[in-house]
Amino acid sequence: MPSLKDVKLQIAGVGKTKQITRAMGMVASSKLRGAQSRIERFRPYAEKFGQMLGDLAARTDGAAHPLLQVHDKPKIAVILLVSSDRGLCGGFNVNLITAAQQLAKAREAEGKTVKFLCVGRKARDAVRKSSWELLDAFPDVMGSFNFQLAAHLGNRISQMYSSGEADEVHLVYSEFVSMSRQVATAMPLLPVVPAAAQNEEDASGATVYVYEPKVEVLLSELLPRYVNVQIYRGLLDTSASENAARMAAMDNATRNCDELIESLTLLYNKTRQASITNDLMDIVGGANALQSQ
Repeated sequence: MPSLKDVKLQIAGVGKTKQITRAMGMVASSKLRGAQSRIERFRPYAEKFGQMLGDLAARTDGAAHPLLQVHDKPKIAVILLVSSDRGLCGGFNVNLITAAQQLAKAREAEGKTVKFLCVGRKARDAVRKSSWELLDAFPDVMGSFNFQLAAHLGNRISQMYSSGEADEVHLVYSEFVSMSRQVATAMPLLPVVPAAAQNEEDASGATVYVYEPKVEVLLSELLPRYVNVQIYRGLLDTSASENAARMAAMDNATRNCDELIESLTLLYNKTRQASITNDLMDIVGGANALQSQ
C-alpha cells in the first residue's frame, strides 16, 4: 500500500492537471463560438455558389475553361489535406489523416501518382512520415488564417491543373455538423463537375441564369473564385471542428480527473485508517507487554 505522502502528491498532481484541462476547455469553447459563427454565415454562400456554378457549367461545353476539362488518362492526383496545428483534440486529426490515406491508396490502386498539399502541422508531419510526395505545407496557420490563404492555395491548385501538373484535385477536411459530430470529408475540387439533372422533371424545374458577357469570360472569373471559396469553407469547417473536438476532449479529461481524485481520496482515507489502526495496535501491544511484566 502506498504511503500517505505519495497519495497526497498524486492527488495534488491530478488537481493541477484538472485545472489545465478545465482552462483549455474554456479557451476552446470561446474559440468555438467565433469559428462556428463564421462557418454558419459562410456555408450558405458556398453552397449557393457551387449550385449556381454547377448549373452554369452544365449549360456550357467542357472546353469553355481549363478547369472544366477532364484530362485524358489522368496520372497525377493532388490531395489538399487540412488538419489542426496542435493536438489534445481526441481522434480529430487521426480521422482526417485516415480519410486522406484511404483516398490516396484508392488513387494509387488506379495507377495514379499521389501528391499532397498540407495545411496544419499535424497533416504535414503525417505526410512526411509516409511515402507520398509533399509538394508544400502551411503549418501554424489554423489559428489566424483568412481568405488570402484560401486564395493562395486556390490559385496554385488552379495553375497546377491548367498546366497539367495535376489531373485531379481533392480536398480533405473536417465538416462541422454539430458540437458532438465532426465528419472527415473528401471533396473533389478539380475538375469542376457540372450539375446534372436527375430526370426531365428536375431539368424543367432548374433555375435559369441570364448572364453577360460571353460564357468563357464569365467562367474565367467565377471558376477560380469557386475553388477559393470551397477551400476557405474547408478551412472554416476544420477550424470549428477542431475547437469542438478539443472542447469535448478537455471536458472528458476534466471528468476523468474528478473520478481519479475521488478514487485517490478514497485510497488516502483507507491508507490513513490503516496507519492509525497499526499505530493503535502498536500502542495496545506495548501496554499489554508492560502489564505482563
